[in-house]
Amino acid sequence: MALSGMRGLSVFISDVRNCQNKEQEGVRVDKELANIRTRFKNEKGLSVYEKKKYVWKMLYIYMLGYDVDFGHMETVALISAPKYAEKQVGYIVTSCLLNENHDFLRLVINTVRNDIIGRNETFQCLALTMVGNVGGREFSESLAPDVQKLLISNSCRPLVRKKAALCLLRLYRKNPDVVNIDGWSERMVQLLDERDLGVLTAVMSLLVALVANNPEAYWNCVPKCVRTLERLTRGHDIPQEYTYYGIPSPWLQVKTMRVLQYFPAIDDPSIRKSLLDVLQRILLHTDVVKNVNKNNASHAVLFEALALVMHLDAEKEMMSQCVVLLGKFISVREPNIRYLGLENMTRMLLVADVAESIKKHQSQIIISLKDPDISIRRRSLDLLYGMCDVSNAKEIVEELLQYLTTADFGIREELALKAAILAEKFAPDLSWYVDVILQLIEKAGDFVSDEIWYRVVFFVTNNDDLQAYAAEKARGYLDKPAVHETMVKVAGYLLGEYSHLLARRPGCSPKEIFHIINGKFPGVTTPTKAILLSACVKIMMHCQPPNKELVEQVVAVFKRYECSVDAEVQQRAVEFLALSRKGLAMVDIMAEMPKFPERQSALLKKAEDTDGDAAEISATKMRLQQQNSTALVVRDPVPNNGGLHPLSLSKAADSGRHQEQAAESEPPQASGAVPPSESQVYSNGTTLQQAPRAGSREPSGDLLVDLMGPLAIEAPPSAASTSPSDLLALEAPPSAPPAAAIAPGDNLALALLDEAPTQVQPLRNVAEWFKELSMKDSGVLYEDPYVQIGLKAEWRNAQGRMVLFVGNKHTGPLTNLRSSILPPPHLRMQSAAVPNTIPPRAQVQVPVDVACIRASRETAVLDFSYSVGHTPVNITVRLPTLLNKFLQVAPVSANEFVARWRALGGPPTKLQEVVRGVRPMPLAQMADLFIRLHVGVAPGLDPNVNNIVAATTFYSGTAATLCLVRVETDPSDRTQMRLTVASEEPNLTYELKELIKEHVMDIPFASQRTQVATPSAMGLTGPAAALAGLI
Repeated sequence: MALSGMRGLSVFISDVRNCQNKEQEGVRVDKELANIRTRFKNEKGLSVYEKKKYVWKMLYIYMLGYDVDFGHMETVALISAPKYAEKQVGYIVTSCLLNENHDFLRLVINTVRNDIIGRNETFQCLALTMVGNVGGREFSESLAPDVQKLLISNSCRPLVRKKAALCLLRLYRKNPDVVNIDGWSERMVQLLDERDLGVLTAVMSLLVALVANNPEAYWNCVPKCVRTLERLTRGHDIPQEYTYYGIPSPWLQVKTMRVLQYFPAIDDPSIRKSLLDVLQRILLHTDVVKNVNKNNASHAVLFEALALVMHLDAEKEMMSQCVVLLGKFISVREPNIRYLGLENMTRMLLVADVAESIKKHQSQIIISLKDPDISIRRRSLDLLYGMCDVSNAKEIVEELLQYLTTADFGIREELALKAAILAEKFAPDLSWYVDVILQLIEKAGDFVSDEIWYRVVFFVTNNDDLQAYAAEKARGYLDKPAVHETMVKVAGYLLGEYSHLLARRPGCSPKEIFHIINGKFPGVTTPTKAILLSACVKIMMHCQPPNKELVEQVVAVFKRYECSVDAEVQQRAVEFLALSRKGLAMVDIMAEMPKFPERQSALLKKAEDTDGDAAEISATKMRLQQQNSTALVVRDPVPNNGGLHPLSLSKAADSGRHQEQAAESEPPQASGAVPPSESQVYSNGTTLQQAPRAGSREPSGDLLVDLMGPLAIEAPPSAASTSPSDLLALEAPPSAPPAAAIAPGDNLALALLDEAPTQVQPLRNVAEWFKELSMKDSGVLYEDPYVQIGLKAEWRNAQGRMVLFVGNKHTGPLTNLRSSILPPPHLRMQSAAVPNTIPPRAQVQVPVDVACIRASRETAVLDFSYSVGHTPVNITVRLPTLLNKFLQVAPVSANEFVARWRALGGPPTKLQEVVRGVRPMPLAQMADLFIRLHVGVAPGLDPNVNNIVAATTFYSGTAATLCLVRVETDPSDRTQMRLTVASEEPNLTYELKELIKEHVMDIPFASQRTQVATPSAMGLTGPAAALAGLI
């Protein structure tokens, strides 16, 4: 832009740059804005030069970050100017200041169209650039046909056609339903014959977008794409300006190979042979050189070629050649090249018959596992995990265990999980598996989830030959001076059940084992104490004939805990004390645990789901399919390479009419095991919450990609302990104070219930935030003067992950944080424990895993409390766990829709209702509403243009149910419609119908209470207030 001669603009920019601080800059900008506003009011005395100068100043102020809310009409008026200087200013500033929905843009549509269809190529380029930058539906509807004509015109210069292709691409991406591309397959074939590489590159970008939506319509473009690749790889007719470090147009090569990957396998033998020859040429002529820029370009082409080779399922010789080439890359010193080599080698594991070739590089991959760069270590771990099988499992798992002791904390959880999965999946014998898991717990107990040691208990219980061996190993680990609590759990359980098998071995008498277990009580949390109490009563039972001294010692332990503040521990101690007086009758009651029914491991199911995803070719996505469930206190979040945590949703025993098998991840329970509660707090800080329900499901292994970027850890999460109040928190209504706020052992805890109700109010109606989040996946859930709770979510099939961002806006710390999620019966939810305190201006990120069991419009409730100074604040808000979050658009053909529709005869699987009081809206707007609800509209299936036909799939547990929707509208009366919903599940049919009604009628969401009325407000004090609070 030629700004020479505008002295006033230069002086203003100098003044702004010379400002000493932000306040001075703001004063200078405000002064200039006031001057511009005054001059624009007297527009008659304003010359063209002054108008341009002031508009340039407005743009500069806007670039500095200040709002410019006037002068838009003057800016738009410059577009109509006949001279280039004024028109340039108008186009540039308009595209920067105005968004696609601004009303002023309608004023320039005709002017822009005249410039596009005119003969002045400079004006055409300006107009195309502005249209492409702004986009917008009205621009697409009015200008897309003219842009298409420019693209296929033979009279336009390449510069104009290139801009036309990119402009059309932008309009198509923004509004694919508006841009008419019917019959464009033949035109794209003609455009691919273009000799100008600039135009061809822009056209190839457009083709990528078109093929991504409908590859079947562009099959005739495949031969042209192969011919273009041949031309580029041979270097024929390539201008010097398109040769980058000796590589002919690498960007065009990458785009062309990307287009070919959208098509299924190419069956034409001549085209396939030509393409494979091109790929062979790329593989042979790519090597690592010293020039970084050349490396970047050549490797971009190479790795796209590798992806295409895998897509084509090329011959084994070419696949082996690819592995050899990647083997060279993972051994070079340059970390970026090593990273790419490891990632692409992981992708190649999905191709059959190349695993043996990859195993030849196992030693080099293990070396990369110890690389200083954590991203390379993660890629190496992914690759070792994917290439492991029966032949090399022992070596890989032992290497992972050895590396575990020196691995940094960011990778230990992922490392432990994958080692456990591999040990179970490829164990040569069960004794080796037990050894591996116990070593895993010893070396990384904080990162070993409970599902891992549950699985050890399962195998030991079901295999009699393994019981004595496992008990002896557990006794050896438990005898060490420093033992992790997870080891105490598994060892306590095994010794309680099977220590009698070791009675004749030295150091393994019942009395000696009891003394070892008794010494662990002071240093463990309440869930572990419950397991140890069960172990003590089992040891006493197995001691036959009874040892009087041992019985007295065990009874003393029971008496010590019969007044425990924890209800679970107290109940066990009281019951075991009563059983100990029954003598031999206790043997039948405390019998050995029965064998578990055979069922698939939750860990193995995760592995199989990952391996079986044929469409997944990204090692990064495979790695991130498991999540970290620990809340972190962070400042200024940055992207995270954080560790993994498996999505573990334990299942309680079923009640009601649905009697199904308990889940694998459930803790072992019977006479001596820990029974699952509706809310369980584990020693690693993870809170598992379950609601009473009817029916259960197998735990899914489909884990969601982590929503949190890498985090800067400010403080570790607070340790949580099991409390009976967790159950109370789930059973209490939303208006009750969270029972988790009553800390065990605090004699003054109940005094919290006598506090006066808080006067802190949200900054706006909480129901409005909830309504916004019902249609999108990120936003504000709640905000008051002290705290802001944001939410970001991702949903896949029947599972979802929400991350709550709890930020402290206050200059002082927020203390006494308590968080409890109350799930409805149709959801299973697991959340991380929040720390007790958030520092000033800091943030806590709390992941919440969600799994849907059946259809319902009920939502989960977040019960959150904190204290500012000595003032307690309670917040109760609904979480957007709505039915539409578990819907996915289902594309169906006309024949399939009609067949399914007829098969679903009538009520209750097909429900119809005339809905009155509908918000009047155009049919396109209603279709957009359906799409935002994840109900896919199928245009053209209904012969009546005033009707909408749609389909969606509802995911619950492991089931997927197709739902069909038909909406019949009256063009003369948009306030009513006939809604028909059909599916194989009557409950789902009703719930989906009601959900659609709520949104088309715009039924307001109920206001949510953010204050909790305390018992003191009702005139109650003391024990009466405590009882009222719990009820």
